[in-house]
Amino acid sequence: MQMNLCLSGLGGCYAKVAYPGVLNEAVARIRAEHPDAVTFSEACGGDVAQIARRTGYHLRFSTVIYGGNPFRCINPRGRGVFGDAVLTKAPIVGSQTAPFRAQADIERREWLCVTTRTHIDVCTSHLATRDRDEVAANGPQCAELSAILARRAKGGHTVIFGGDVNRHPSCAPAGFWTRTDGSAGQDPGIQHVYGTGALRSPSAHVIPTVHTDHDILLVRAKLRR
Repeated sequence: MQMNLCLSGLGGCYAKVAYPGVLNEAVARIRAEHPDAVTFSEACGGDVAQIARRTGYHLRFSTVIYGGNPFRCINPRGRGVFGDAVLTKAPIVGSQTAPFRAQADIERREWLCVTTRTHIDVCTSHLATRDRDEVAANGPQCAELSAILARRAKGGHTVIFGGDVNRHPSCAPAGFWTRTDGSAGQDPGIQHVYGTGALRSPSAHVIPTVHTDHDILLVRAKLRR
């Protein structure tokens, strides 16, 4: 399940969040669908920790540097710093995060991957937008993300990625399938899920949202044992 929650307090979409409405909506969707993993874009550390507690999932969070420093989410404050996150049903045994080499504007874009006890890697990222001040970084970040996922899969890992890549063309490496939120009513086609061949028969479902500017992308697949 991939969600973009628009939680910084800065974005123009934040009025729609109706805090804490977006948190309650996220928890309700997770409880209803029971995904094995959830990836979050535009999250805040304290908020996703609350979601993890309320749903019983395991959490890893990656701080996004904004204007040279971690950005503390506002309206209200006290929600932790801005970033991306992964939640998993299975315990997490390792994680890795790093900034992309190509960057633009004041938000440093990063990737995050976790390895679960079930030997599945779950990765996420929120790539640079296609706006004029960031578009030069989107393509290189896409290429680097593809290489990162390919390396993890080459090591024999089952890998799944969910994120907001801010583009319609896929960043998936060779051998991965792609599913998108192309049928979404809000900003369609830019949230993607990629998976290795061990995850068979993937199907995508878009779940409309009330309290954020992206619908939810839910992908189901069968794990080949």
